[in-house]
Amino acid sequence: MGLSQRELACRAATSQATLSAYEAGRKSPSLDTLARIIRAAGLDLRIQLTPRDDHDEVMAAYEASLPERTRNARRKRDLAAINKARRTRGLEPVGEGDLVGAGERG
Repeated sequence: MGLSQRELACRAATSQATLSAYEAGRKSPSLDTLARIIRAAGLDLRIQLTPRDDHDEVMAAYEASLPERTRNARRKRDLAAINKARRTRGLEPVGEGDLVGAGERG
């Protein structure tokens, strides 16, 4: 886009402070305001209703039902595969704490 907050705010008929608050998560725009900002950026907002995909919840419930020893073995196997792929791309390996869903994150 190449627009500053000030330029985008001017095009969207709002203030730079308001855009900054949206970007920082301190405020949430209405759907109409969001659409106006998106149009001002030269984009279109398209919303599509699709059937709900509960795959992640089903998998999480299944994994939670596994014995701790099995979960730990899977985590170790997955981490090894991730780090192998990262090394082939010249990236630094990650630790278990770097993985999304590791431990008791909320």
